[in-house]
Amino acid sequence: MICQNCNAEINEGSNFCRYCGSPVGANVNTGGRDFSQSTSANPGKLNYKIFGGSFPAVSIRLNTNESIYTQAGGMTWMDAGITMETNMQGGLMKGFGRMLSGESLFMVTYTSHAPNQEIVIASSFPGCILDIDVGRCPIIAQKSAFLCAQTTVNLSIYVARGLKAGLFGGEGFVLQRLSGSGIAFIEIDGSLVERTLAPGETIKVDTGNVAAFEETVQYQAEMVKGFKNILFGGEGLFLTTLTGPGKVWLQTMSMPEFAKSIIPYLPTSR
Repeated sequence: MICQNCNAEINEGSNFCRYCGSPVGANVNTGGRDFSQSTSANPGKLNYKIFGGSFPAVSIRLNTNESIYTQAGGMTWMDAGITMETNMQGGLMKGFGRMLSGESLFMVTYTSHAPNQEIVIASSFPGCILDIDVGRCPIIAQKSAFLCAQTTVNLSIYVARGLKAGLFGGEGFVLQRLSGSGIAFIEIDGSLVERTLAPGETIKVDTGNVAAFEETVQYQAEMVKGFKNILFGGEGLFLTTLTGPGKVWLQTMSMPEFAKSIIPYLPTSR
């Protein structure tokens, strides 16, 4: 079997793709369409395809006057019919806010001046690319998660509520908020799992493994209970708690923790 999300080969009988975590038989690119289809058949929809397995990128086909934006340096390749314009996307103060959330001060808008022009945006590290329709509900994402989006999507900062959530939730006080309408793409560390929480339903997550969640979800930190659990459990003092209703997206790897784990093996000067 072939995963419809990352095109990797899946073992028979598997329920999820071992490379990107997508459910077998489900295409998570709900807004995307095959490039052979005409965009005029479904106006207003973004024509895109996520590919690359564990080293993902998103290929977007733009029609005339259609635009997307990304942070400075985000483009991998594009057709000649696309032009770029560097700007602060909302002004100086919003630019500084984006810097606090892990993005660049300047953003770049890419606009097509011919039909069916391709632009490719690649992830900056191994993992997955998640496509989200922010028109359903504003999305709160981890720092540096934003990859690119339609120009109708607003990227701003989100300040975590509560001292414990900011200090011990794993992401700090400042997160990213995606609102407006249209499709946004965010970067996921490792494999991706999507959960839908019912009202009042809570899930406890190791700090750093929360990729994104709908704004209706409560984001808090909770101290690990039990003296032995704190000392020998290996999870630290706090866990992140997410309480529904709403969708949450979890990642199997945290880049800061991954970087910390390889530091002892890096060569040092003598």
